[in-house]
Amino acid sequence: MVVSLLLPLLPLSLLTFLFNLVDRKPNALVQVAVIDPREQYLVSHACTEIVEGSRDPLFLTGVTFPPEYPASPETLVKLTVYDVRDKARDNSSFLGSATFSVSDLLRSKDDQLTLNLRSSDGVLAVGTVLVSRVNMGEMEEGDVDHITADVQQCTLVCESSQATPNDKDNSPLTGAVFKNPVCKVYKFQTVDSKWMLVREQMEECTLSFSIPRQLLHLYIQEDMRRIQELRDLGELSPHWDNLRKEVIGRYGQVIAAYQETLAELNKITGPSFKPSCSKAQRYLEFIPINLHTQRMRVTCPRQTDAFYDVITVGAPAAHFQGFKGGGLQRLLSRHEAEKKSFSTAYQCIYYSPEHTAKAQEVLHSVGHLQPLISGLADQLLQAAQQHSMAGLREALKTLAGKTEQFVHALKDELVKSALLALHAAQPSYVTKNQNQTLPGHQGHSHQDHPSPSQRGQQGQSPPQNPGHSPGQPSATDSPVVVCNNVDGGSQTAPIREDGQTPLKRQDSIPCHKEYDEEEWDRVWADVAKSLNCVIAMVDKLQEQEPISNNQEQPIPKQVLADVITSHNPEGDWREQLCPLVVRLKECVAEVVVRARRAMTFVLLQEAACSIPQGLFLKQRRDVVFSQALAALACGFVMRLYAGMEDKGFLRQLHLVGLVAQFESLLSTYSEEIGMLEDMEVGISDLHRVAFKITQAKTDDPCDLQPVVIGRREHYTVEVPLPRLAFQMLPHEIKEGKALQVYPVLFNVGINEQQTIADRFGDISLQERINQRNFEILDSYYKSLSDKVPSECLPCFQTRTDLKDLLGTLGQNVVTKKRKNVEILWLAGTICRRLNGIRFTSCKSAKDRTSMSVTLEQCALLRDEHQLNKDYFIRALDCMRREGCRIENVQKNIKCRKYAFNMLQLMAFPKIYRPPEGTYGKVDS
Repeated sequence: MVVSLLLPLLPLSLLTFLFNLVDRKPNALVQVAVIDPREQYLVSHACTEIVEGSRDPLFLTGVTFPPEYPASPETLVKLTVYDVRDKARDNSSFLGSATFSVSDLLRSKDDQLTLNLRSSDGVLAVGTVLVSRVNMGEMEEGDVDHITADVQQCTLVCESSQATPNDKDNSPLTGAVFKNPVCKVYKFQTVDSKWMLVREQMEECTLSFSIPRQLLHLYIQEDMRRIQELRDLGELSPHWDNLRKEVIGRYGQVIAAYQETLAELNKITGPSFKPSCSKAQRYLEFIPINLHTQRMRVTCPRQTDAFYDVITVGAPAAHFQGFKGGGLQRLLSRHEAEKKSFSTAYQCIYYSPEHTAKAQEVLHSVGHLQPLISGLADQLLQAAQQHSMAGLREALKTLAGKTEQFVHALKDELVKSALLALHAAQPSYVTKNQNQTLPGHQGHSHQDHPSPSQRGQQGQSPPQNPGHSPGQPSATDSPVVVCNNVDGGSQTAPIREDGQTPLKRQDSIPCHKEYDEEEWDRVWADVAKSLNCVIAMVDKLQEQEPISNNQEQPIPKQVLADVITSHNPEGDWREQLCPLVVRLKECVAEVVVRARRAMTFVLLQEAACSIPQGLFLKQRRDVVFSQALAALACGFVMRLYAGMEDKGFLRQLHLVGLVAQFESLLSTYSEEIGMLEDMEVGISDLHRVAFKITQAKTDDPCDLQPVVIGRREHYTVEVPLPRLAFQMLPHEIKEGKALQVYPVLFNVGINEQQTIADRFGDISLQERINQRNFEILDSYYKSLSDKVPSECLPCFQTRTDLKDLLGTLGQNVVTKKRKNVEILWLAGTICRRLNGIRFTSCKSAKDRTSMSVTLEQCALLRDEHQLNKDYFIRALDCMRREGCRIENVQKNIKCRKYAFNMLQLMAFPKIYRPPEGTYGKVDS
């Protein structure tokens, strides 16, 4: 059996004896070391917090060994007590020590072991220590009462780490995704003088690397498809062909960079996280910074264990690319404004982000629906071959639904106008028009167009005939004007009744008499007509069915005239349906070819207007989104695993979805403004993500890794579960229902840079983010209230109504108050009350994040588990000095110091300051 050791309570009689030799009250600390009997050397393992100025110190911090720690019954544990004279310089003096083996504790009566503490020469006995073994989750009232019965002893408690049936920390399910646990254990006193056991467990997540790798692969595939679609546009005029070549070249550069990054990531083995000191490395830019999970488990007498989870991650941002020009939010806004002038220079139509998104959606829809329609049409013919009317009807119903969905996806003016623009960009268009132009215009072609730089210098508006709008040139207009020039006017487009701005008709998409504008309408309508013919034939076959099945019944002559005769009645259905089904497939294929080319031409113009800034921003957005999605997937999986037996949670999951609340501590000053602007866009982009639960092929850890599918406009993360766990889920989830997540971001800067921003800078970004995301959170709560009963939500000791909490949060986000951290506290509380996923971030998820996480944990112990108010600050210092967060600092920078200095901390809210001796100037 693997054993964990706990040192929660040490009222040392040895100190009373030894302290008579000194003229002051000591600052006591206990260090724990392990001696491997085979290797015969001492390894420092952990230590308690420092109890200042006490001759009768009470230690709260515990020591635990993770399950995979190579301990054996022969392993020796050495306890050493020190008097810390100077915390900042780690100056201490020896007071006493004791040694025992794990087997001694296992064989001891009542799971207790009494040891003598001895002086440095090992001769003089200076006190005793009582070692006790307990199990998390099995503590009874008596187990904690006896600990304080004799205050003249040093008490050491051992925690067994054997997994229990309800152990959510070390189950095989979590082991597939979460790795390398770090555990810390404490014992804190409650208001009724009882004791609670508190266990922190921090773990790395394999998704830190697996999600970015999968996304990079999808990015490469998507961009390669885009290149092929651009090539499939066919022959274009020289102007457009040159633009196409330039865009394809840019896409090729992006693909090459992504392939190189993916190859480097595939070489990486070892830890499953990116340390903060590597945040600006090029090949790691897609990897989230310092992504870890942290769970606090609380065991109290006569109460069920409680779990509180949080995911800590560095702010999703493009650190390698830097923040000289700001972050994504500012860069995208600036670029969108500049695209209009770029479109004139490159002789392109300006397409809004909504139009571009629509083009991408149409491309995805036709690509997805065409094979489905083709397959369903084949199923229809197969049912006809089998002479199964039930199968025929079922296949027809599905086919009709998908075909109607296909037709609806193309019912957009954008497709029609883009086809017209594509026609104008083809050489044949110019040739036909040249035959109708004046002699003075002959010989002109797209090759005569000036370069983009020359166009900007000329700045001339194209000539137009009286009585014709820019979108309706006459047949005598110059082909240069008709084909490529963009109207330089600044007319405001009218607003439609639905509030959207219609696509601007410019000279790039003229109404030329050589092109039949109604052709697209006819081709598009042919799909519906073909489907109606198939439906009519199936109806006719259904009328024939009684006749075909009952050969004794005479067949009326009129019916015989309406039915195509055959010597093999069994083959009639397929023979009659086949020409109609083939026609339907042909119509769908023709529509797909036209729609795909039209939408690709839209994206060509959008990309041409964006070169090179647009593709640079796309890369930056890819990087930020990759970090954000890895964190979200980690949080979703952790929350799902924890709620597998909670029927209310599972019901909420498929009816409404989950809120994912990101807490950010970035300042709105200097580079961190750019980080926050990146983070805002990255978190917002997560609304494009849905989750789906699947049944794993096997229980092997490799088959339990989440899988990402989709494209930039919409991704689905498939989370596989073992067969037995999957069978426990509600029917809707097992059927593959898409599970939604609602990301919200709240930011409050707390450091010295935020002090400068509050007094002399601009905090409007923070205010806008908090206000906007409060509205999203409030909308989610209203939707949840309408669809899910309150019984599905978790119960908390604090009975404040959720509606009241939201009201208070709403008041705080509009209140002008510096460093209003109550916004973060309220948002975090509401998230937990809503069964949500909690994230905490700062620049590297190491220093400010540690202060926030430990504060939240102690606040939960106070509010939900009656932590004695006299122990609140001590508990906070214990967690910050010797808890999982200082271990996180050690993992990142190989030093147990938070990256703060005294001047910085003077600007921090007091409750966010670490204990003395735990901070200093380090490279973070």
